[in-house]
Amino acid sequence: MKELRFLNQFFLKYKWRLLLGLIITAIATIFRIVVPAKIGDSMDAVRMKFNGEITQDVLNGMLLENILIIIGAALLSGFFTFLMRQTIIVVSRYIEFDLKNVVFEQYQKLSLNFYKNNRTGDLMSRISEDVGKVRMYAGPALMYSTTTVTLFIVAISYMVYTAPLLTLYAIAPLPILSVSIYRLSIAIHKRSTVVQQYLAKLTTFTQESFSGISVIKAYGIEGRTQIDFEELANGSKQKNIDLTKVQALFFPLMILLIGASNLIVVYVGGNQFIEGKIEFGTIVEFLIYVNMLTWPVAIVGWVSSMVQQAEASQKRINEFLKVSPDIINTASQRTEIKGKIVFDNVSFTYPDTGIQALKGVSFSVVPGETLAIIGNTGSGKSTILELIARLYDIEDGFYTLDGHVAKDVHLDDLRSSMGYVPQDAFLFSDTIRNNIKFGYNEATDDMIIEAAKNAAVHGNIVDFAKGYETILGERGITLSGGQKQRVSIARAIIKDPKILLLDDCLSAVDTETEEEILQNLQKLSKNSTTLIVSHRVSSAKNADQIIVLEEGRVIQQGSHAELINIDGYYKELYNKQLQEKEM
Repeated sequence: MKELRFLNQFFLKYKWRLLLGLIITAIATIFRIVVPAKIGDSMDAVRMKFNGEITQDVLNGMLLENILIIIGAALLSGFFTFLMRQTIIVVSRYIEFDLKNVVFEQYQKLSLNFYKNNRTGDLMSRISEDVGKVRMYAGPALMYSTTTVTLFIVAISYMVYTAPLLTLYAIAPLPILSVSIYRLSIAIHKRSTVVQQYLAKLTTFTQESFSGISVIKAYGIEGRTQIDFEELANGSKQKNIDLTKVQALFFPLMILLIGASNLIVVYVGGNQFIEGKIEFGTIVEFLIYVNMLTWPVAIVGWVSSMVQQAEASQKRINEFLKVSPDIINTASQRTEIKGKIVFDNVSFTYPDTGIQALKGVSFSVVPGETLAIIGNTGSGKSTILELIARLYDIEDGFYTLDGHVAKDVHLDDLRSSMGYVPQDAFLFSDTIRNNIKFGYNEATDDMIIEAAKNAAVHGNIVDFAKGYETILGERGITLSGGQKQRVSIARAIIKDPKILLLDDCLSAVDTETEEEILQNLQKLSKNSTTLIVSHRVSSAKNADQIIVLEEGRVIQQGSHAELINIDGYYKELYNKQLQEKEM
């Protein structure tokens, strides 16, 4: 239970609701106990009438009184049971809500490196499936445990008071039932885990197949994909059958032991009635009590299984909650960002791969200037932008922003001052309007349209039947590569950022559109610091300064006019791309 101690903070938060729920649970259970006693009294009254001990009028009065009490007790028990679920179960939903928010908040705090080392499916499982199992502990397990304890205390006490020996015989099979259900629950839990694993594999395979359907069709491997799917589906089917075989024992086992208890009550109680030790109505009462107690006893095993699952799930949740983010905000005061960036002999190695991406990189750029970064794939271009946004912290050298060491700048101010367009443009499954507005939530329709025009995508958007209200598919699949890039650019520039980071975000557009966007950006970024990562000289030629990277080192630095007059990588790239354009 030590992993579940994390939930104590939530139990304390809702302690009064829970206390009220526990009291209501006890009251509902007590009213349930009244019914068997009054049924037993009614049976005794009927027997007394047949024996001539009472008249018909007395019998009618006794039965009417008992019926009214039974109906009243049943209604009150039902009412308090409703209140019980409205308190304890609702509290468990509150706890589920709070826990999901805690997990999601932690996910947002964790650094980029964390997401490179963990699968998205696993993260989703912990915030959904695992939190759901923990909720079962905080709600149903707590409620049923309280019901069971209260029912046992009240019912067994009354039964012992009424007929001690018969009580001992009546409850003898119940521990066997509880242990059997407990062991059965463990087997069900193990097989359920395997079923969930196969379900996850099947879901992942299906999702990837649908997402990559164009590749599957292009390679003509529908048949092979179908065979792979059938193998997974057959494995899942077999595991579900194995689970069903175990589950099929649950209710027959309950019915068997309930029947055994009833037979014992009838036999032992019948003998005691013949001997004059108990009343006939007591036998009827005990039969009802035995059936009433059987389900709570079975629940003991079920609750134990729920607690085990919750413990395992909370342990998985706690594993991530205990992870400290690599990037933390150390600044207590807010920071005004102007945009002067200085890299002084910066080196960086990715912690997950051990690859050294930057080796002694130095440059500076001031507000209003544009810095272009050119280089081959893997030369460290994107790494510079990630370090500027503090997605990673540098290990060697210095990175200062407006004269402050980057770590001393308030992280929220740093991130909110930036417009970032990643190399792999990511769009949400929402309207185009909301995807652009994502960069600045207070943006008006005029601002959205203006940003789209500056990103040279407005013309494409209005051609859609629903225009800006067009719902994009997953990851923006509705749009072409170039359209996704331009919508991402519109999202970045709409917030009028102090620092604009463009990571090879014009690679999928033609040169004419590229030139239009760059000219618009040049007008918009007069007071901003702009960094452009690109493989194209056309994207870099208008920049105030250009640095050329090779294997993490700066091999050339200067303006376009300076670099095309110096033999080296930039001049060769310029001549090569110029020839391609002419051809």
